[in-house]
Formats: sequence, structure tokens, C-alpha cells
Amino acid sequence: MAISVNSIAPEFTLKQKTADGLNDVSLKDNAGKKQTVLLFFPLAFTSVCQKELCSVSAGLDQYSDLDADVWAISVDSPFAQEAFAKSTGITIPLLSDFNKEVATAYDVLYADLLGLKGVAKRSAFVVGKDGKVTYSWSSDDPKQLPPFDEIQAVLR
Repeated sequence: MAISVNSIAPEFTLKQKTADGLNDVSLKDNAGKKQTVLLFFPLAFTSVCQKELCSVSAGLDQYSDLDADVWAISVDSPFAQEAFAKSTGITIPLLSDFNKEVATAYDVLYADLLGLKGVAKRSAFVVGKDGKVTYSWSSDDPKQLPPFDEIQAVLR
């Protein structure tokens, strides 16, 4: 079961690959400054993940207006994520949880998905400026998209 509302969000530092190279992105960077939406997705280059992340990228202003950053996390390598973002126009930061530590800490890791072991479940969390989880959602169905209207309501 995914971590629950009012829990302290597990801290992490993950890699993001950009044109400038590998960058570290840490949850603590937003502490006291912004809310953070964490979107865990199963795998890059899959149709449902592309639909989700392209849709969020297209509506990123809605999150900025609510003083929130949106980060997407998968177990793909940062290099695969960069290629995925470039080929699809995804503009939100894609963070690599290659070692599966963050998905494990948030308890959103499939034991087995279509024969693939250790893939992140499609999940969404909102972490408040104080570091507490204010929204928690996770699905065992990789085709089910998060309820973005609920996420935005929590951010208001």
C-alpha cells in the first residue's frame, strides 16, 4: 500500500539527464518553497505513459499557477528518459529511480508486471512545502491515469 496522507515524504535525490548532462534533483530542494507533485510511471516509450506525461507537460502552467513543481519518476535509466522526452515533447523533469529505492520507499513497486520485475506502479503524490504527503494515489492497473482534477484540488 502506497504511503499515506500526512506521512513525511521519503527524501530522495535522483538523476535527471538534460542537454547539460546528469543533474541531481532532490525533494529537499522544494522544502519550504513549493509543493511537489510526484508522478510515478511504469516505463518510458509506452503509450499510456506518453499520453499522461505529454498531457501534464501541455498543462504545466496550471501547476505553476498553483505554486507546484511536477516531477515524473520511473525505473528507466536517465538516458532512456531523455530520449523519451525528446522524442515526445515531454517538458516535465523525468527522474531516474534506476535503483528502485524511491519507488520502494513510496511503496509503489510492482513485484511483477507482464513478467517485468520491479517496475513502478502508476502513482501520484503531492508533497507539501512542509514535507508531508497531502495526496496519495496508486493503481494496480498500469492503464489507469491519475485523477488530475483531485491533484489540482489538493494543490489549491
